[in-house]
Amino acid sequence: MKTKGKIFLSILLLIILAILGAGIYCYSQITPVAQDDNSIRFEVANGDSVRKIAGKLQEEGLIKNETFFYYFVRKPVLLKIFFSKDPVSDPIVLKSGIYHLHAGMNYAQLINELSSGQQEYIRVSIPEGKTITQTAEILQDAGICLVDEFKAECYDPKLLQSYNITGESAEGFLFPDTYFLTAGMTAREVVVLMIDNFFTKVQEIPGFMELEPQKMYETVILASIVEREYRVEDEAPLIASVFTNRLRQNIGLYSCATIVYILTEIENRPHPERVLLEDTKIDSPYNTYKWAGLTPGPISNPGMVALKAAANPPKTNYYFFQVADANEGRHVFTTTFDEHKASHNLSTKN
Repeated sequence: MKTKGKIFLSILLLIILAILGAGIYCYSQITPVAQDDNSIRFEVANGDSVRKIAGKLQEEGLIKNETFFYYFVRKPVLLKIFFSKDPVSDPIVLKSGIYHLHAGMNYAQLINELSSGQQEYIRVSIPEGKTITQTAEILQDAGICLVDEFKAECYDPKLLQSYNITGESAEGFLFPDTYFLTAGMTAREVVVLMIDNFFTKVQEIPGFMELEPQKMYETVILASIVEREYRVEDEAPLIASVFTNRLRQNIGLYSCATIVYILTEIENRPHPERVLLEDTKIDSPYNTYKWAGLTPGPISNPGMVALKAAANPPKTNYYFFQVADANEGRHVFTTTFDEHKASHNLSTKN
């Protein structure tokens, strides 16, 4: 009996030692890698699995054991056992985005951060007058989404229909602004954000939201041309009045900006230093030298200055405008062609 008792005690001791050893090992694996609070930029891509995230955390030196981290995420009760902390959610969901983590964080802190969604935002500024393509390139350079993905969403008929946009694309409705985006956003989410911003902003323009869809679209087209023509803010309404007067008389707009759109967006040519006479003869419905009326669609995404000018242009007798000061971007506005020629000759001499 004494021998059996010794054997039992020995086995029990071994079990206790094994459990203790396992506990010590487990504890050593889940403690912070180092007492270090130096921030590391850590990205969780859209669609990353828990196992992949765990592997990336170990590669970055933020955890010691990716397998242990994986099971802590999959079995939230472990947080309660080892850290006396209830899980942030059950099941735990690690969210895509860019985070700032450090090697001094324990599993509970890491999981809390990665599941909080409080991630780093990417600041992206879209200037007034950019096209869909140019906007897509800015977003791609910022690491948000690919050019082709963004453009595809801008041409999605179902998306356009949901906003009562009567054109073939979202051109003109991607409001130029500074956006705070995340790396995990889809192209569709970005397009929706920009269109939503457009309709929020234009609510401050008197009468704009009351326009019928087609009339609203035509106003945006006009604004997109004004946007590419004005350089000094107080001249935008006058330029809009010139175009409005010409539209009423069925006179071509003669806008160089529409020619540039044809060259760069339709023919994919480099931005010209200046518009040549031969360019004004291009056979395109966007050629306002060849055809009267508005272009089939917007040629840019206008800002508030151009939108306000196009929505409520002042009543003038102007039918022409000519650059008077290239450095300041100011124009001289005239009523007759003779006055226009005179102003052209004067500006040429100067």
